[in-house]
Amino acid sequence: MSDTTTTGAPGLRLRPPDAPAVAGPSKVPAVTASFWAVKVLTTGMGETTSDYLARTLGPVPAVAGAAVLLAAALAAQARADRYRPAVYWAAVVMVSVFGTMAADVAHVALGVPYAASATAFALALAAVLGLWHRLEGTLAVDTVRGGRREVLYWAAVMATFALGTAVGDLTAATLGWGYLPSGLLFAALIAVPALGHRVLRLPPVLAFWWAYVLTRPLGACFADWAGVGPERGGLGLGTGPVSLVLAAVIAAAVRRLAAGARRPARANA
Repeated sequence: MSDTTTTGAPGLRLRPPDAPAVAGPSKVPAVTASFWAVKVLTTGMGETTSDYLARTLGPVPAVAGAAVLLAAALAAQARADRYRPAVYWAAVVMVSVFGTMAADVAHVALGVPYAASATAFALALAAVLGLWHRLEGTLAVDTVRGGRREVLYWAAVMATFALGTAVGDLTAATLGWGYLPSGLLFAALIAVPALGHRVLRLPPVLAFWWAYVLTRPLGACFADWAGVGPERGGLGLGTGPVSLVLAAVIAAAVRRLAAGARRPARANA
C-alpha cells in the first residue's frame, strides 16, 4: 500500500502532498500471504488462550496479567528500530489475548450484549482511523515508522480485535449459528475485500482494514470449534492444548519470517 493510494472519495488522497513524511524503515511487516496466515493464527491463539487463562486463573488475575504482558510487548515494539518479526508478532498475540478479554468482560461481567459491544467497538475503530487520517493524512500501514503514527496503528489494531471478538461471539453464540458455521461464514466474507480490490477497484487501504477485522472472528471461531466440547458443537480438544499447538505453529512461522528478513539484509551488506 503506497502513500499515494486514493480512497473511494473523489480526489481524496490518503497522504496529501503536504503531509509530513516519517523517516526510517517500516515497523509493520509487508502485507503478504504469510502476513495474513500468521495473523489468523494469532487470532485463534488469542481466543483460546484468553478462555483458558480466565478459567484457570480467574477473570481478574487473567486480565491483570494480560495487561502487564501487553504493556511489555508494546513497549518492546516501540523501542524496536524497524520491523522485528518476533517483537511485532509477540505484540499482536498479546493484543489478541487482551482484546478478547476486553470483549468478554464487557459481555460477561458488565452484561453488555454482543450486538451493543460490536457496535461500540466499530465506532471506536472508526474514531481511531478518522483521527489517524486527520492527523497523519494516510492510513497506509507501510508508513508506520514510529511516533504518533505507531500509537494510532496499535490503537486501531486493538479496536479490530475487540470488534472481531464481539462479532464472532454474536454469530456463534447470540444468534446460535455455532462455531464451525460461523467460521465458514467469515472464511467466505474475508474473500470479499480481496475480490473487491481486484475486480471492483476497492481502495487497498479500505480492503486491508476490512479484511483485518474479519481475520479476528475467522481465526477465533475455528479455534473455539476445535477447543470446546461436543455439547457446544466443538471437537473437544481443549482450549489449553489448542493454544499450545497454535503457539508452536506461530513460533515456527515467525522464525521462518525472521530468517527471510535476514537474508536480504546479508545480501545487501
